[in-house]
Amino acid sequence: MRTETIDALTAYAHANPDVMLLTADLGYSVLERFAEALPTQYANVGVCEQAMVGIAAGLALSGRRVVLYSIANFPTLRCLEQLRNDVCYHNLPVTVISVGGGLAYGAQGYTHHGVEDLGIMAMLPNMVVACPADPLEAMALLPQLLDRRCPAYLRLGRSGEPALHAPGTVIELARAVTLRAGTDIALLATGPILGRALSAADALAGRGISASVLSFPGFRPLDEAAVLEVARSHRAILTIEEHNISGGFGSRVADLLLTHGLSPRFGKFGVTDALSGQIGSQAWLLDRLGSIEDHAARLL
Repeated sequence: MRTETIDALTAYAHANPDVMLLTADLGYSVLERFAEALPTQYANVGVCEQAMVGIAAGLALSGRRVVLYSIANFPTLRCLEQLRNDVCYHNLPVTVISVGGGLAYGAQGYTHHGVEDLGIMAMLPNMVVACPADPLEAMALLPQLLDRRCPAYLRLGRSGEPALHAPGTVIELARAVTLRAGTDIALLATGPILGRALSAADALAGRGISASVLSFPGFRPLDEAAVLEVARSHRAILTIEEHNISGGFGSRVADLLLTHGLSPRFGKFGVTDALSGQIGSQAWLLDRLGSIEDHAARLL
């Protein structure tokens, strides 16, 4: 996903010379093609993420559209004050690309687990937040974020995420995509964990349960119409995310349902505080969260 996204960024920056890419001494073996193709639109600022955001704000005030690249927690939580006061307060066109969101860097421990980034970024004023599920979503979302010329956050996996959509599928930031159409329960997923949601739907079919599966590439703005439609047409909703369930995708969906007076059977599948001390591979950590199909079946 990250390689395809950088290729898309390189093509976009070729056509738009006001685009500038900054990294905080990361992205080796990933960013070289951009740097070699567009050396005047690239800078490695060194291991100083907070200064990188300040530099980005200055460049944006000078008329540039700036893209930042780093591992999930570093350009977000470490730089929260700079993003809030330097970028979002002035509504500047700075797009943060984080790699290794969720539990992708699980073996490096909690310091590298990006499990609060989406919720916190979505609270910042003017910030648009996207969480693609596969390379197709990532490549489609990047130019949409840059075209908006506002603060934006794009959370990527680490590498090797499989294609989940058929080629040619239209991906729009604020529009959910239906991958399975069912009648009993709706599985609403954001990010690469969509693959596990699809597998869960297949397992539920074996139990005689018909499940819809929808991908939400846009975290903010959320496709509210899609949420309300499935709430009215299914007995239950389970949200699925590789993020803390407090303040994450599920919380945004729950707020929307309550605001509209809808009360389907509802559950959230995602990271809980019990996982914060755990270290292991991404797959091992996700397995510690339990079975999506069991969570779904208990709602019915």
